[in-house]
Amino acid sequence: MPALPETLAPRLPSPTQEAHDSAFTARNVRLTLKRDDLIHPEIPGNKWRKLAPNLRSAAQSGHHTLLTFGGAYSHHLRATAAAGRLLGFRTIGVVRGEELAARPLNPTLTRCAADGMRLHFVSRSAYRHRADPETEADLHSRFGDFLLLPEGGSNAAAVHGTAALGAELTEPGTVAVPCGTGGTLAGLAAGLGEGQHALGVAVLKGGFLTGEVSRLQHSAFGAPCGAWRVEDRFHCGGYARTTPELEAFAQEFEERNGLRLERVYVAKMLLALSHLAREGAFPPGSSVTAVVTGAPAG
Repeated sequence: MPALPETLAPRLPSPTQEAHDSAFTARNVRLTLKRDDLIHPEIPGNKWRKLAPNLRSAAQSGHHTLLTFGGAYSHHLRATAAAGRLLGFRTIGVVRGEELAARPLNPTLTRCAADGMRLHFVSRSAYRHRADPETEADLHSRFGDFLLLPEGGSNAAAVHGTAALGAELTEPGTVAVPCGTGGTLAGLAAGLGEGQHALGVAVLKGGFLTGEVSRLQHSAFGAPCGAWRVEDRFHCGGYARTTPELEAFAQEFEERNGLRLERVYVAKMLLALSHLAREGAFPPGSSVTAVVTGAPAG
């Protein structure tokens, strides 16, 4: 039987640290980092918070195989593969892009394979139908019994898991989190208290996250919860895309604060917050907490 996630001794609650950015200093706004990247070295941040309740349910219900979905650079696939190796689950990753199967695997997928994940490549058109019942039936016929986790791990159980993040934060003000599928924002907002509100920074194009966060909150809690909004302007061209501005900002922030920034999610969030501070989005004397959801690869 696979082990429960608690056996991996996560560092919870995760620590916080002061951060420094000239845009915040100029506006007399305090910036704090919530270091969720330190929860576990191989399943960090929001990946732990979203996966842990699903892994617990899988172990307790007797499932031995996890199947989930992601793109070629998916942090979720990598975390699921690591969790499988550490806890004794078999893992299957359905990867968007059948053409990738014929190429050398990138570092993310190489690590997934090394952790024992079976990679199943599908076309982009087929991937769009991943939530269809017919797709799940076809996957069961191909791979047998498994517990299905959605893309990004965002489901009702995951949202309850990320609500604990909000409960760990008690200082009034804004709490910011980078968003891919919306599960972390949905739970974070629900877990925050009076005088706090959540800001989700989208790392993908499309403008779909507001509706998805609402759907996830209804699924998890039956109704909208907490004060939150999504900021869509700082995706830098799309998922895993970058710009010279993002890279220059990330390097300066790293030098100023003595930590490395993960680029797909965390750097984009901090760039967005710096812009918003310069725009006067945060009142002087207020506080902003930025959730560091993951660590750089390598």
